[in-house]
Amino acid sequence: MPTDTPVRVRFAPSPTGRFHIGSARTALYNYLIAHQTGGQFLLRIEDTDQKRLDPTAEDEIKDSLRWLGVPWDEGPDVGGPHAPYRQSERLEVYTARALELVDHGHAYPCFCSPERLSQLRQTQQRAKQPPRYDGQCRRLKPAEAAARVAAGESHVVRFKTPKEGQTQAVDLLRGAITVDNHTIDDYVLVKSNGIPVYHLAAMVDDHEMQITHVLRGSEWLPTFPLHVLIYQAFGWQQPVWAHLSVFLNPSGKGKLSKRSAGSSQDAQAVYITDMRRLGYLPEAVNNWTALMGWSYDDRTEFFLMADLIEKFSLEKLKPSPAAVNFSKLDHFNGLHIRALPVDDLTDRLVPWFESAGFAVDRQRLARIVPLLQERIRTLDEAVEMAGFFFADEVTADAASLVGKDMDAAQTAQALERARDVVEQHEKIEAEPLEADLRALADDLGLSAGQLFGILRMAVTGQRVSPPLLESMELEGKETVVRRMEAALASLATA
Repeated sequence: MPTDTPVRVRFAPSPTGRFHIGSARTALYNYLIAHQTGGQFLLRIEDTDQKRLDPTAEDEIKDSLRWLGVPWDEGPDVGGPHAPYRQSERLEVYTARALELVDHGHAYPCFCSPERLSQLRQTQQRAKQPPRYDGQCRRLKPAEAAARVAAGESHVVRFKTPKEGQTQAVDLLRGAITVDNHTIDDYVLVKSNGIPVYHLAAMVDDHEMQITHVLRGSEWLPTFPLHVLIYQAFGWQQPVWAHLSVFLNPSGKGKLSKRSAGSSQDAQAVYITDMRRLGYLPEAVNNWTALMGWSYDDRTEFFLMADLIEKFSLEKLKPSPAAVNFSKLDHFNGLHIRALPVDDLTDRLVPWFESAGFAVDRQRLARIVPLLQERIRTLDEAVEMAGFFFADEVTADAASLVGKDMDAAQTAQALERARDVVEQHEKIEAEPLEADLRALADDLGLSAGQLFGILRMAVTGQRVSPPLLESMELEGKETVVRRMEAALASLATA
């Protein structure tokens, strides 16, 4: 595909559930190719499946796309030249197009009852035949069918699939897919309540919205030939079709299912809102999903959005299934956290500390962030690692204060001597204090690790923290001494 030709692409989710990483990747790829070529990216809400409609899903879709940094040029809330962009508001368009197909002999009304169709399926199953419509209403004379429709008889509209010859559907990732027409069912295009199904509505919308490239999930491959036949029946030019690779479970076995998500720790990251809640960056999520089905080369793995827009290409999409690797998401999140300017990371961390109940001084947090940036993989880890900076007091029981291979009395002696060393300094500066504390450890016959472990627990209340001496410098002499004395009091009760 020439990259200098502006494209029109769409992301067309069905608002029937939560926003899944597969949908996020589809939206991202469409967005990238639109912006790479100076084209347009549309958001279309395919909400004709009223039975499965989730009233919260559309807002989750939009909020997730905005968080990911994937805005749309045309859509339900921004309008555009092909509005409306919500299928439930376009029913008259589909009705007119269905009648056009009937009038030109490419579709027909079907009056078969659900009972007859059920019996037909059972007969075919017993005969081990593929289930498909037997064409009873296809054989009705057009005038008779029209009269029954005019009389108000309940019916659906079926596509009149050619029964001879072959149909060739060309997928950008897989090449030509050729099927015998007699194997293609006469699919329902419009249900008895007048609501169109995907096969009609999506094809009509893609044509009328002038979509040039359709990037969608591979679940549509089985009905891909039908969609080509519908385009041909209308006499329309087809878009470029690309059916994206399937996501597999982390084990590599079985398709990743959003319906089973939530049953494990890994599954928590299947939904974009969960990724946000778990402290992942949108940049990392985009980087991660982009590389599940596409690669630039065999070396480059770090991509910002601008890099993806520059380097993405449809020609390098891969049809083979991709196992979802959640450890790679952690890896990319760490890379992107470390790549952020300190001020940017500070701004992103403020809400996390505030939601944990801390009153955050942003300027102070900006001094703390460099100690965290190389050590956290997700934003939520910053609170766990550095919340003590904003706590009035920290508490550590005597058992957790006792140094390695030491008892409470030895620990108290070491901590008291360390407090005296700290008090000898006018203010805490990491390097000179570290030298004095290491000398104290030698004098006490302790390793630096033993002494610093005691100090870490006394000052931070935790076994893992940012670098100890730098943390003590940021805490300040008054706070450090107060916490050391509180720890000594705790040891005195042991």
